[in-house]
Amino acid sequence: MLPSKTETGNNRETQETAFKSSRGLGALFVVGGLIGLIAAVVLLVEKMTLAANPDYIPSCNVNPILSCGSVMGTPQAAAFGVPNPIIGVAGFAIVAAIGTGLLAGGRYTAWYWGTIQIGVTFAVVFVHWLIYQSLYVIGALCPYCMAVWAVTIPIFWYATTRNLRSLSKGQKWITLVNEYRGAILTGWFLLIIVLIANRFWDYWTTLV
Repeated sequence: MLPSKTETGNNRETQETAFKSSRGLGALFVVGGLIGLIAAVVLLVEKMTLAANPDYIPSCNVNPILSCGSVMGTPQAAAFGVPNPIIGVAGFAIVAAIGTGLLAGGRYTAWYWGTIQIGVTFAVVFVHWLIYQSLYVIGALCPYCMAVWAVTIPIFWYATTRNLRSLSKGQKWITLVNEYRGAILTGWFLLIIVLIANRFWDYWTTLV
């Protein structure tokens, strides 16, 4: 039995929606990957320069709170035995490459998306551990690190919602998460901003 015109039209709309969503995610991966890659490369260069010259003042040392130099010398800056920027360079290069493939019209298999999900989940968990360490242990913020935070969270979030959609069997909660994914992401960022403002409120007030 041949599909009706209505079914054919619905299938085309679904394919077009999926294609647009894939292209949007690809653009996010490319832009976010490149921003993260640039930030990681700059951090690596700054760290190497500081290691060669202890008197060097990193370009991202803005004030006592926004200070890469205060973060670079801590154990947290090499959490896995290698400088964190090296992990960032490798990870964000892969993200940008995946995004380029999506923009080119590539389609990845389910197992590949599963691998991507594992990678972005590791990244977002690591980033939030670093956020906690920066706020409540080190007591300083690295501007380039914050750029990495800012791109890692949406990369994780939109990859996750994409994968949830592919697994959706009509579950209402998945539909709601996808419908309000932008609002959830905005709230996520606002929470981090509030935590930063609260943690360093005494310093911020001195600038007024």
